[in-house]
Amino acid sequence: MKQGLILKTALSAAIIASLAGCATQPEHQWNADETYKLTVLHTNDHHGRFWENKYGEYGMAARKTLIDDIRADVEAEGGSLLLLSGGDINTGVPESDLQDAEPDFKGMTKIGYDAMALGNHEFDNPLEVLFKQKEWASFPMLSANIYDKKTGERMFDAYEIFDKQGIKIAVIGLTTEDTAKIGNPEYIGGIEFRDPKVEAKKVIDDLKANEKPDLIFAVTHMGHYEDGQRGVNAPGDVALARYLEEGDLDMIVGGHSQEPVCMEGPNVIAKSFKPSDECRPDNQNGTWIVQAHEWGKYVGRADYEFRNGELEMVSYDLIPVNLKKKVKIDGKKQRVFIEDEIAKDPELLAFLKPFQEKGQEQLTVKIAETNGKLEGDRNVVRFNQTNLGTLIATAHMERAKADFAVMNSGGVRDSIAQGSVTYKDVLIVQPFGNIITYTDMTGAEVVDYLNVVATKPVDSGAYAQFAGISMTVSQDSVSDVVINGKPLDPKEVYRFTVPSFNAAGGDGYPKLSGHPGHVNTGFVDAEVLKEYLQANSPIDVNKYAPKGGMVYKNQ
Repeated sequence: MKQGLILKTALSAAIIASLAGCATQPEHQWNADETYKLTVLHTNDHHGRFWENKYGEYGMAARKTLIDDIRADVEAEGGSLLLLSGGDINTGVPESDLQDAEPDFKGMTKIGYDAMALGNHEFDNPLEVLFKQKEWASFPMLSANIYDKKTGERMFDAYEIFDKQGIKIAVIGLTTEDTAKIGNPEYIGGIEFRDPKVEAKKVIDDLKANEKPDLIFAVTHMGHYEDGQRGVNAPGDVALARYLEEGDLDMIVGGHSQEPVCMEGPNVIAKSFKPSDECRPDNQNGTWIVQAHEWGKYVGRADYEFRNGELEMVSYDLIPVNLKKKVKIDGKKQRVFIEDEIAKDPELLAFLKPFQEKGQEQLTVKIAETNGKLEGDRNVVRFNQTNLGTLIATAHMERAKADFAVMNSGGVRDSIAQGSVTYKDVLIVQPFGNIITYTDMTGAEVVDYLNVVATKPVDSGAYAQFAGISMTVSQDSVSDVVINGKPLDPKEVYRFTVPSFNAAGGDGYPKLSGHPGHVNTGFVDAEVLKEYLQANSPIDVNKYAPKGGMVYKNQ
């Protein structure tokens, strides 16, 4: 890679502005009229990507080389550096999931992260796993708005204080309220996720009164929503910045919405952003808001100058980590690096390799064959019925000997490509380890249940995939329900399956655990899917294609 990182062209004058820091205190340790350089690096939504992908993109070993080079450059210029994460280290890659993200948290320690926000996926496992991960991390996991219901006390540190050349910096952690809805209810029943905006205000007031920091940053896992338009999601970073007093937060390092936060203009996201393009971060109510897409594809870099208690952003960049693009070479499409290749740090690579090999041993054995793509892409499965959604629901339905099945689209994390299928493919699609449950209900109860579940909005993980049932869905109710080829009978008893996550109330589904007809089968979803694929291989994708039985009106 290039020796010494060359900063991209400074941001346009439209976004370069001095930001007032916290009120200067007489006891400050920095020198008047001296300019200090401060660099903030950030990533978010790592989701188990400790290893490079099959094209040689991203990966923690290359990330460490990049960060080490930047750190050396900053120190050589007399500056200071903070490395922050917007959370969601867990869930997404089987090699990581099977090992409780041990390589990821230990890798972050070796890279030298200073702090991270707790993301909603940090609660995908039992709490003992999270506390074990906390021990693996040499940096604080922060969240000011997560409380123990029994004690009423915060479960994690609300903030961390850093001293950079006499500049006192407070970093607050905040977690989306939606964790209560999208986190696994089996693991978070004793946890309260309070309004992060309100909690941030409390912490900031406390910091100003007692710690008197020069700067206040936040690491958040709340999502960036253009102009605050959040749809069914809980309030995100824009709402947070607007809720506070102007300039209360100097910077928000975010995550959760998994996007590059690059703006075309005030409140308008740059939807055409591509790797290596200039990126202009959002600025709301005197607060810079940044996010570095996902998976370690980028390292965000914000360079500031601090002088006499005021902070000025000098430049900002999203640096691609060995991302590639397709080009034609001699008439053939090939993938080439978008920027100079970043070498992998040999020490970290050697540390991570045994974890990768251990995971691979269990995952690469072929279990089935499919004659076409099983569709689970996020931008499809959360909007329409798909063959993969139907297949998963069918697998659950057959295992439980049920009449029909309900599968939340948020539990379908990827597609399965045509050809050989491995257990790794299955675990990428279903990484959460949910249990198959079934419930016996009268037809009248089923209609009440479907009136809630089948009407969940598109573009959310709550949007339901179905098998064994057809119906007409309007805005707030269902009609023309057909089960087993016959119209629903209000007095007949029907059995249906739903993942344990939703049976416990996840995604806002009705809670079923107290229903007399509810049973937890003990069967793990990924294992059920694996066995179904094995038993029915080769898979004919046309068999599971939506047949038009689900009719949506006024959605």
